[in-house]
Amino acid sequence: MPILGAYIVPHPPMAITEIGVGSEIQIIDTVVGCTRVAKEIAELAPDTIIFISPHSPSYQDRFYVAKGDTAKGSFANFNAPQVRFNEKMDSELANKIIEEAGALNIPTDPDGVNADLDHGIMVPLRFIKLKNYEAKIVRIGISGLSFEDHFKFGQAICKAIDSLDRRVVVIASGDLSHKLQEYGPYGFAEEGVEYDKRIIELISNNELSKLMDFEPDFLDKAAICGHSGFIMLSGVIDGLGLEPVFVSHDDITGVGYGIFLFHRSQEPQ
Repeated sequence: MPILGAYIVPHPPMAITEIGVGSEIQIIDTVVGCTRVAKEIAELAPDTIIFISPHSPSYQDRFYVAKGDTAKGSFANFNAPQVRFNEKMDSELANKIIEEAGALNIPTDPDGVNADLDHGIMVPLRFIKLKNYEAKIVRIGISGLSFEDHFKFGQAICKAIDSLDRRVVVIASGDLSHKLQEYGPYGFAEEGVEYDKRIIELISNNELSKLMDFEPDFLDKAAICGHSGFIMLSGVIDGLGLEPVFVSHDDITGVGYGIFLFHRSQEPQ
């Protein structure tokens, strides 16, 4: 099976040493968890890493799949311009995803503008590159379409992977609630605490179908980030028998950072 594993990871720029300059110790569990994910991916040695990011271009009525052969970016917006990226893209797989989505009547962006890499991709990618591992990438955004459409688009991604000779891992990049502490940048909401608790419980219990049961008003009050991407990931891995592993959760900054692995077997030794 070409899907080697899947991951839910957050994307706090402060986790990057050149940005955090020491403050990353506040979210040490997240740093350790992201390092663990990167190590595992390097050991799996995929040909391609698919990134689902809420900070990639997003449209109300269609999904973004980046086109092109290369992608560039840096952490210049986070005062670390020296951390740069110049990545090879898997254009064949990207085009196949677009084709499979069309077969399911799921609209994709016809232009696939090759925007700069966003921090939802660059944060987990930085950890992977620190393991001296290189792979081609595919970049996908979320949309204003329904949760059901996100799930179906995930199924299209799975079909595209199956049809090509690829070893692939899939990363859904996304933070949890942004309202977990009064002193945080977005303040506090009880819905935020409830959201993170429910997400940890249902993913840990492999109840990914319940991700579609969350009410939009509740999600707005919880100020979530990656929920639609998590649903898309659930469509990718639906029926593959991957087992979830909860790694860590941080809330000290007021933003929830959750890390989950999806394995084919027990955790590697």
